Amino acid sequence: MKIVRLIFIGLISLFFNCSQSTEGNQSDNTLKEHDSMHEKSLLDHVRLAINSKFQDWVLFENGTYIIFDNVDTISNVEKEAIKLMKEFGPVHSGGPAGDFSVTHLNQTEGWVVSGHGYGMYTYVNPTELESKSPSDVNIGLYGRSKRNQDGQNPKIIHVNKKEK
Repeated sequence: MKIVRLIFIGLISLFFNCSQSTEGNQSDNTLKEHDSMHEKSLLDHVRLAINSKFQDWVLFENGTYIIFDNVDTISNVEKEAIKLMKEFGPVHSGGPAGDFSVTHLNQTEGWVVSGHGYGMYTYVNPTELESKSPSDVNIGLYGRSKRNQDGQNPKIIHVNKKEK
């Protein structure tokens, strides 16, 4: 079991390093435009991925989002989301942090990867993966690597609040 988790962590590191190396060739303006378009597209997909009965959630820059069903008891949703992301986002060997499950979406293209951490999910778009028909393991590993990135460097890009 330990060997499997070490291999898993190695794969996540590989995914993380590959995803970071492609951005260095673009100008700052192109990166900002790309980031803005990416955030809007990501936000649109995540809105469709979340059951509409859940209105209070926070989205991080790599596609991980946390749904809050008790927002009335939380004084600062942003601080709570970052605290939860730092606790449950990073991958740690020998524990449940590497575990995941994959849900195929009906309302939008892509998948949601879940793991330990109540209400925490990561959206994966098919364009992020090389294979046209990836396995749940490939989707899950990639989603888990995105969640690890959000856990290591949590940056909130959207806070959704229920209208009162």
